[in-house]
Parts: sequence; structure tokens; C-alpha cells
Amino acid sequence: MPKTMKGPAIFLAQFAGDAAPFNSLKSIAEWAAGLGYKGVQIPTWDGRLFDLRKAANSKAYCDEVKGVCADAGVEITELSTHLQGQLVAVHPAYDAQFDGFAPPKVHNNPKARQKWAVEQMKFGAKASRNLGLDASVTFSGALAFPYLYPWPQRPAGLIEEAFAELGKRWKPILDAYDDAGVDVGYEIHPGEDVFDGATFEMFLDAVGGHKRCNINYDPSHFLLQQLDYLEFIDIYHERIKAFHVKDAEFNPTGRQGVYSGYQGWVDRAGRFRSLGDGQVDFSGIFSKLTQYGYDSWAVLEWECCLKHPEDGAAEGAPFIQHHIIRVTEKAFDDFAGGTTDKKLLRKMMGI
Repeated sequence: MPKTMKGPAIFLAQFAGDAAPFNSLKSIAEWAAGLGYKGVQIPTWDGRLFDLRKAANSKAYCDEVKGVCADAGVEITELSTHLQGQLVAVHPAYDAQFDGFAPPKVHNNPKARQKWAVEQMKFGAKASRNLGLDASVTFSGALAFPYLYPWPQRPAGLIEEAFAELGKRWKPILDAYDDAGVDVGYEIHPGEDVFDGATFEMFLDAVGGHKRCNINYDPSHFLLQQLDYLEFIDIYHERIKAFHVKDAEFNPTGRQGVYSGYQGWVDRAGRFRSLGDGQVDFSGIFSKLTQYGYDSWAVLEWECCLKHPEDGAAEGAPFIQHHIIRVTEKAFDDFAGGTTDKKLLRKMMGI
């Protein structure tokens, strides 16, 4: 049954900073509410806004956090563990780059870093439950992504072994989320081993079809891959538990296409844009999600290489509100109907 989704909401990760109003949960929540947002998605790695360990171990702290948000006029939509989820599985080629996502005590120690990440993910399950949330959003991490393009030829079994290991690492985490009654929405994203529908299916198989293995739907990453992001909803709607509303554009030239030639974001053929400035068909997306009964949050994720973030945030709330479909409670042709008469129905069929 179609349902009305919740929103607009905003992911706070790209806005948090050291200057007010972006340096505390209270002030950034008030800022978001002032722009018209009804919900905030909290990045759990940012200590200026949230203490994940404390939230996992203290219901009182979680009640305090919920109170701060409620006083500001917003709800918490989900907790984000994107950076910690990334570190559950890291190919050695990315060790130096991804060490920055973890505390200094585990730098240059991949095993310790992974152990820390797994602990963080399990904290996320407990914290979500303490906050009364039903879903969380994250990344899968990657062991096979450097071998994305099949040249040089991949040895037989390489991808299968990578996904088997990825599944082995995530299965206990998903079990912890199941114990907490919380879905994990993986953001399907290049740089992760789970970057499109086919790889999501491979991952789902690797975790035994786990019911908590779900999707944080973000069409921007699909447009840049030239994937049919509307048909994706048709195929995977039962697993879509969260929604990042993010725009993008793809403008291929005679010099570059999907891979964008190692160019910086401004000069790439594929680049992220503020809502309404790109090419994503949000009318189609909101219609599809509503058709399939998605009733969770529509959350702005702002990433634009041109527009100022505060302008993107200000424009995002009315953009999302405009696209949310308030589901009708009656059929448009009810006026032409009549009472049910079984004798008449049978007569109409010649019975």
C-alpha cells in the first residue's frame, strides 16, 4: 500500500564544523529546524555532535540527545556509521588513506583498526535501539574494488573469495543489529565492494540473505554509473530502508566519460550537485518509492562542487517537501462507483 514518507530531513556530516551553529548538536539542530527540516541524520564519528560509545551504554544519554533534538524541533532519522563501516574491510592499497577515519591509536595497524570498526558498528546497533530507531546507514567497505576493471585478467575465484570474506566480517555485525531490531542500510557507492545491484546481490548471498542487510538508496551514485536508478527501485524496493536525496549530473565529452579522467570534481564528466541543479529525476523516484510503500525519511545529503553548502541546505528543505507525495485516502474514480450488488455482478458476467 502507498504511504506518505517522512521529511524533509538532513544528513549533518557535511555541515558539522568548529564554528557556531555547526559545532554542537543543539545549535546545528536548531539551524536545521530553522530551514524547515523535520529530521536530522547524525554522523556518529563526530564527537562535536554525538558520543557513540556513550549512546550504546547509556539510555539516559540517548534520552538527553533525543530531548535536545525535540527541543530544537527535529527528530533523529538514523545514525550514520559510514566511516566505521568503511573500515570493516579495507584493501591494503587504501590503508594510508583510510587510517584517517580511525583514532591514532590504531593507525598503521589494520587488524586493530578493523577490530575498532567492528566494535563501533556494534555500538551503533545498541545506540540505535536506545534511541528508538529502526534503521541505520553505513558503508560495506571493500576488498575487491581495486580489481573493478577486468584487466589485468582477474584470477578465477578472486571476487568470490572477496565477497565470502566480506560476508564473514559482516554477518556477526548484522546479527547484532538483528538482536537490536535495527536494519542496516548500506549506501551503494563506488569505492565499496557493494556499488550496484549485482554486487548487492552478491553481498546478500554472502550473508545468507540476512533480513537486516538492506539499502540506503542514493540515486546520485547510480546516475554517475549510468545505472537505471528507477528500475533499481522496482527490483530492490523491499530492501530499501533509507533514502539519501542527492543530485548529480553526467556530461560526457570527447575527452572523458564515466571514469572522468582523474579530474577534480569541478572538471569531471560526472559530478555531484545541489538538489535541483543536476539531472536526477526526483519526481520519478518519489513516485516509485511512494508506490512501493516507502514510509521512512527523505534525507538531504549535500555534496556539490559549486554551490555553497548553506545555500544547498536552504534550498534542499523546500525541494524535498515539494516532492513528498501525500498519499490519497480514496481513489480518484470513487465518485463514479456504486454499492456492491452480487446479483448484478453475476448478471454482468452472464451467470
